[in-house]
Amino acid sequence: MLSYVLTLTSFGEVGLVWVLREKAPSLVRIFLPMEGLKMQDIIHHGSPHFTGAVRQSHEIIEQISLEIQEYLSGAPVVFSFENLDMSGCNEFQRKVLLQNRQIPRGFISTYARLADKLSLPKGARAVGNALAGNPFPLIIPCHRVIRANGELGGYGGGPGMKRALLEMEGVAFGAGGRVSPACFW
Repeated sequence: MLSYVLTLTSFGEVGLVWVLREKAPSLVRIFLPMEGLKMQDIIHHGSPHFTGAVRQSHEIIEQISLEIQEYLSGAPVVFSFENLDMSGCNEFQRKVLLQNRQIPRGFISTYARLADKLSLPKGARAVGNALAGNPFPLIIPCHRVIRANGELGGYGGGPGMKRALLEMEGVAFGAGGRVSPACFW
């Protein structure tokens, strides 16, 4: 049975969808706030698989919720991968997400640089597509990946949230709203 928890943050409500597997919860998806929409509606309409999800808590999921609240209030949280259910990701997406996880706080990479680290020349678009489907934003910091020209690019929480997260982590912006070259990883 799918369950969810709503976490109130400075950015709005964040939804965590989870399932109990072998007596331990597995986080299936994190939903970011979307202006004008209630989080319960986002969850129930985010995927046909989530329509029957019920609001229910678990000690481990509450701990993850607390870490997300701390992170979104500016604390340097190191998230664990232990309770993430990556079974919905294909092998390529897993590789991209794991590589993305290596980008340190306060730095960014580009889609092309991430592709190069995965030995995929000209794979920037494929990397971008894999990150667009990141089921665990914030825990896997896809907001730390931007366009090659220093512009932000897309983000599930919107460009304002992406910029706010990067600024909160210490990423500097220069002329035209582009990320400072000193922040490239």
